[in-house]
Amino acid sequence: MRFDIPDSELDWRFGPTGGPGGQHANKAATRADLFFSIADSAAFDEQMRTRLVDRLGPSVRIVEGGSRSQATNRRRAVRRLHATLEDAARPDPPPRRRTRPSRAARRRRLEAKRARGRIKRNRRSPTPDD
Repeated sequence: MRFDIPDSELDWRFGPTGGPGGQHANKAATRADLFFSIADSAAFDEQMRTRLVDRLGPSVRIVEGGSRSQATNRRRAVRRLHATLEDAARPDPPPRRRTRPSRAARRRRLEAKRARGRIKRNRRSPTPDD
């Protein structure tokens, strides 16, 4: 499921990335903070908005600073936002119904255990009684 989110609904802030990098890392504002308000977005119908707010909260924050390029960090942040929304929009799997092994399955299991026990018994050193 792909969402069409208008750029006007994305709130961006930029800052310096942490870690090594010398003068470039200290001066360049390449880390991208993306804020997206699910509750205020017009990109979803009411049912989908309710599901997303229940799972993610009223807003989502994505921080991306892995690249030295602000444009690359912006693209990665948008990609992560879409992946987060798609994952939250996916319906829950149906609940598992408990089952019991059949009588034949229980019998086969016990026969396999007896056969394994016989194999191990035959590996033992003979006792003085044998």
